[in-house]
Amino acid sequence: MGMTTNQHKKQNAFAPLIVDVAVPLGSYYLFKGAFGMSTFAALAWSSLVPAGRTLWSAVSRRTVNGLAGLILVVNVVGLVLSLVSGDPRLMLAKDSGVSSTIGIGILVSVALGRPMMTAAVKPFLVKGDAVRAAAWERLASGASTASADFRMRERAFSVVWGVVLLVECVVRVVGAYTVPVDTMVWLGSVVMVVAMGIGFVVGGALGAGPMAAMVAFETRAGKAVGADAEAPEVVLAR
Repeated sequence: MGMTTNQHKKQNAFAPLIVDVAVPLGSYYLFKGAFGMSTFAALAWSSLVPAGRTLWSAVSRRTVNGLAGLILVVNVVGLVLSLVSGDPRLMLAKDSGVSSTIGIGILVSVALGRPMMTAAVKPFLVKGDAVRAAAWERLASGASTASADFRMRERAFSVVWGVVLLVECVVRVVGAYTVPVDTMVWLGSVVMVVAMGIGFVVGGALGAGPMAAMVAFETRAGKAVGADAEAPEVVLAR
């Protein structure tokens, strides 16, 4: 019974990532690869889920769903760029438009005080555990002595990814107009993989790693406080 409950908690923790990111991206490749749709059509159909999520969040909660909204913007940019044709170098350069859109969106979210990459890293640190989730909330809300450092690391994680994606965009655009087209076709993928690797390493060192340590420490502290509260009082007779 307990294992089933934990499994449900873990599934709920990863649900936003699955619905907002995995479903739109997966449906895009499904429509394009399995059904043979054009890039434009595949992007249009895969935009339905993030568009619906963004609209529902705006109407029901009067807030903007960050991940779903960003994926929707990326798809719209892709729709516009998919209309570009002719110059092969321009076709290579347009692929970086998605990276720059995501990077700018992430950096704007940091400036607004709502780091977008938090939604991506939180499930991996909380792991669907209620005690760890409570520890995260204490750190994020300012109730912990480590809250200021935690928030700084949270912002740093998003900033790293925003900068990495923007730099990747610049490198791919420069490469599109300076490197032979045949070379850049495969080199563009290499640049993307390297950028992702740098994002994981630097983002982990400056953000996710220290955040994980703070969540673990806060979790242990919370369990210790709970144990003390449940301990029976001992009355010494005089």
